[in-house]
Amino acid sequence: MLLALVVPCASYSLSNDVHASNYGTTGLIEVPSARMQPDGTFSFAITHDALLESYAITYQAFPWLEGTFRYTGAKDFFHWDRNYELKARVLSESEYLPELSVGIRDLVGTGVFGSEYIVANKRWDNLDVTLGLGWGRLADRSVIDNPLSIISDKFDTRIQDTGLGGELSAKTFFRGKKVGVFWGINYRFTDYPISVNLEYNPDENRWEGARGLSQDYQSSSPLSYGIKWHVADNIDLSVSHQHLDHVGVNIQVRLDTKETPTQYKPAPFISSLDKNNSAIPLGYDTGFWYDNMLLDIERSDLFMLGAKLYPTQQRAEIEISNDQYSYWPDALTQAHLVSSLHLPPNIIEIDYIINDQGHQLHTVSLPRLKKQEIGRSLDLANLATISPARPIIQPNHVTNFVKDTVQVNAEIDNRLMLFDPDNPLAFQIFANISSKIDLPQDWMVRASYRFDIYNNINTLSRVSTSGLPHVRSDSLKYLQQGQNGLQHLFVEKRDTFAQEPQLHYRLFAGILEDMYSGVGGELLYQPHASQFAYGLSAAYAIQRDYDGSLDHLDYKVLTGHASVYWATPFANYDVALHAGRYLAKDVGATLEIRRTFDNGWQLGLWATITDVPFDEFGEGSFDKGMFFKIPFDSVFNSGKKSAIKTRIRPIQRDGGARLEGHSGEMWWELRDARYSVFADPIRR
Repeated sequence: MLLALVVPCASYSLSNDVHASNYGTTGLIEVPSARMQPDGTFSFAITHDALLESYAITYQAFPWLEGTFRYTGAKDFFHWDRNYELKARVLSESEYLPELSVGIRDLVGTGVFGSEYIVANKRWDNLDVTLGLGWGRLADRSVIDNPLSIISDKFDTRIQDTGLGGELSAKTFFRGKKVGVFWGINYRFTDYPISVNLEYNPDENRWEGARGLSQDYQSSSPLSYGIKWHVADNIDLSVSHQHLDHVGVNIQVRLDTKETPTQYKPAPFISSLDKNNSAIPLGYDTGFWYDNMLLDIERSDLFMLGAKLYPTQQRAEIEISNDQYSYWPDALTQAHLVSSLHLPPNIIEIDYIINDQGHQLHTVSLPRLKKQEIGRSLDLANLATISPARPIIQPNHVTNFVKDTVQVNAEIDNRLMLFDPDNPLAFQIFANISSKIDLPQDWMVRASYRFDIYNNINTLSRVSTSGLPHVRSDSLKYLQQGQNGLQHLFVEKRDTFAQEPQLHYRLFAGILEDMYSGVGGELLYQPHASQFAYGLSAAYAIQRDYDGSLDHLDYKVLTGHASVYWATPFANYDVALHAGRYLAKDVGATLEIRRTFDNGWQLGLWATITDVPFDEFGEGSFDKGMFFKIPFDSVFNSGKKSAIKTRIRPIQRDGGARLEGHSGEMWWELRDARYSVFADPIRR
């Protein structure tokens, strides 16, 4: 995943001139600024200095809202802290007024890095000036009384209770007898990819200093200075002299999750109409339009699942499926070029049934291209009309070269074990051999086997002390004992019951994931063109043995959820709420928020609250984390569908655990072919 992050981001420009501080949030060296990254910027920052090492993920969720997750370790001490930061812009810079932002550092962490701030920025040519007020650690060298004490004397008292972490620390926000002042300047050179920073930071670094240097450590000075080298449009490297007593190094990598998807174009081929074409499959009829069209659509890296003519209506229906093009309208455009070339001459309108992963989603109607239009760009935005999908009753006399296939893939993959104090980045690199076998009646077999190549997982030794059934907290045993073994082996059927309103379903049985086998299904009710959908999922699950074999443990559970989904009109954000019974037999609800883009990027957060009390849940208080789907096609500029999906949890516990990939996932899986993608496609 890290390799994917270092590819230059074409849409980023140094004219933005905003960069990560050592805390990952946009700022100077350690202090925050009021500045924001461009909307949709995803960044990863690593910082090392004499006191700390820190890893931060930051996402510009809206033009005015920035969120950061940090994992920070004190040197030479058995402590790693997880904390979240939010910063919101409340005033944009104008000719006379500064940019103004408010932020909370350590929003739901343990309070170790707890601080809040109000900060302003004003730019004059290449010089950007920062000035702010800070609470908590940013008030160590305090100079003024807390101005909020005027509102209530409760703001005079700041509670320092770290607890288990994971809970909103509202009783500490903007509290404390005194407030600190911080400031800084950034100067960017016009002719060189370099900027310099100078800052005044009131934080005395006592907590990490006591654990990394000496018990009575206090930073020598509030002053720090540094230099930042803009290695590329999306990479910055910084070196700083912090508090005039130690050196720090920071590297930040950025990606633009909003960039236009790369257009995938299949390899050139000789059309089936070309008499020099020698690649003729068995059973192919050169005089039959259906065979000609099927062959060329398959060579376009698409699947044609059916086609039928309605001569009296001068209309054709064609059902297509796509697992290569990252952007569905590009797949439709290619299919339309081929169809317009091969269909009988009396056909003037073509209805395409969009089939994604076995589900019929939409009918997209297009006028047939004239000969002189074939090969030109296609304006789907103005030409297409979209209606509910309708099934094709396939004529008996046609052939099909696509169905009943066996697909085998081999790739290098990885598993991560993050945030363990023994080794914050434990991982396994393995060869993944996977297969998909089509069976009659739309059933298929999915299988995947893992062969270990290299890992450092054996360095970990922590064992679960959870009082709940160990439904997830024994994950280390699965990592260590199952370095080779089956990842999944199950049969599955996907289909659509009805077209309006749409009712999709999936059934599955077998080894479902690393930790569970089971049998179950999912139902998705999706009114056509609606922003809302509703789902049910249920499974009877049996816990697998740790070694990746066919053996199982004694634990069994019936789990299931009712779900509501909302494709909001706000900046591509989607919301899902799942309520039901979890793997540890606890009952509660999960809230998911994700942002999805046409280029395949998907980022989000989730939180689960069940009837397990926070103290019984343990460290972290409740299940929460981040979801990432990172498309390789945009990273490598290929346009071919390829992505990694991963979830990052601050800590893996047993409360609020669900089956991975088999619990309310269908709506998310079908987002690449959602109605709005075809109703409002980007213009090529």
